[in-house]
Amino acid sequence: MSTAAFFRVEGTLTERSALSAAAWIATHAQGLGERVARLGNIALATPFRIAGEMQFGTTATKMTWMGVRGMSEDRLVLLGEEYFETYMKDEVLEVGERLLKEARKQGRRIILISDSVDVVVAPLAKHLGADDLICNRLELRKNKATGKLEEPVIGGNVAGQWAREFASEHAIDLSQSWAYGASAADSLLMSALGQPCAVNPDRQLRRLAKDHSWPVVEK
Repeated sequence: MSTAAFFRVEGTLTERSALSAAAWIATHAQGLGERVARLGNIALATPFRIAGEMQFGTTATKMTWMGVRGMSEDRLVLLGEEYFETYMKDEVLEVGERLLKEARKQGRRIILISDSVDVVVAPLAKHLGADDLICNRLELRKNKATGKLEEPVIGGNVAGQWAREFASEHAIDLSQSWAYGASAADSLLMSALGQPCAVNPDRQLRRLAKDHSWPVVEK
C-alpha cells in the first residue's frame, strides 16, 4: 500500500476562504443589480461560516455558492482562473508549500481537500503539482450554474469520511499517511489518519492538538 499527504487547502495552503472566492466571482456579474443580488445571496452564508462547520455541517458550504446561479460555465472557469492568478498564485502559504514539498520528496501521494469549487481550486492544484483534488463541483444545467453543488458536498466536517473512502479506493495506508489541517473542523480529517499535523491552527484546533499530542507547525 502507498502513503499520502492530505492537505486541507483553506488554512494550510491559502488564507483565502471559499466565501471570499464566491463573493469575488459574484462581484464580476454583468450588471450592478445582478451583482448586488448575487452578493446578497452569498451574504446569507456568512453567519453559518462564522459559527463554524462543526455546528452546521455542509449548510454553509451549500449556501456559499447560491450567488453564482445563472452564470455560464465558461464565465465561471474564466473567473476561477483569474481569481487564482490574482489572489492565490503568489499567496500560497510558505509553511504549507514547504510541507507539501517535503511530503513529495518522501514519496507520498499529494491530495488536496477543499470546500471550494473546482473552477477555483483546480488551478491551484495544478500549480502545486498535486496528484489529486477532492473538492466541490457546481451543478450545471444547459451550461449554466443552478446555484447548487453536486452531491455529495465536501466540507471540513466530512473530510475524514472522504479520506477513508479515497484511501480504500486507491490502496492508501491511512495509518502511515499524514493529514494537515488548520481549523477545528479539520480535526475529523486529522483523526482519520495516523499522522495528523496542525498548521497555523485556530484556537479550538490548537487545544485539540495539545490534548492529542499532535504536532503543530506555525508559519
